Amino acid sequence: MADSPDGAGVTLRVVLADDQAVVREGLVTLLGLLPGVEVVGAAADGLAALALVAEHHPDVVLVDLRMPRCDGVEATKRIRAGHPGTEVVVLTTYADDESLLAALRAGARGFLTKDADAESIARALRSAAAGQSTVDGELQRRLVEAAARSAPPRVKEVEGLTARELEVLRLIAAGLSNTEIARTLVVSEATVKTHVNHLFAKAGLRDRAQAVAFAYRAGIAG
Repeated sequence: MADSPDGAGVTLRVVLADDQAVVREGLVTLLGLLPGVEVVGAAADGLAALALVAEHHPDVVLVDLRMPRCDGVEATKRIRAGHPGTEVVVLTTYADDESLLAALRAGARGFLTKDADAESIARALRSAAAGQSTVDGELQRRLVEAAARSAPPRVKEVEGLTARELEVLRLIAAGLSNTEIARTLVVSEATVKTHVNHLFAKAGLRDRAQAVAFAYRAGIAG
């Protein structure tokens, strides 16, 4: 991220990819109106998006799931493998649950529907750039249901968690932030962060989206 022109913060550099010209052009206009966001490239398919990422090294790529030549899942996988400093947020209208889960496994950091407003998109982009996940409420439900269907509970990993870590995991799955979890458990936010770091390390989780899916798959939430 570079310093913003007004010096008020940093500019988030974004590449977007959508095969529908009207949607793509609308997103360019919308993102261009957001303070501290610069669209450095727009692509009509996954392969063009990969070329733009290689050229511009953006902070985040906003990518549609269904595109010709190289779909959003494959594009996400290649971007995360070849450009680990670039995060991916999936923006979609219609997608089967398995595609959403595949995008999560490929390394997508955020998931939004195309009816998301500018504030939601901006929040998702900045969260992704900061290494945090954002999942639209309806998409989160579909993700965790798909995860629950895709694999049996990982009992061994769950057994390795402490009672407090399991409680923190349950609260994460319920959608609570670290601040809200601290308030619920009557502990400091620093203590919650420690528990989160420990359970992520033990369960092999990358972010909160994966933690939610893990919790549902293990029968801790839902």
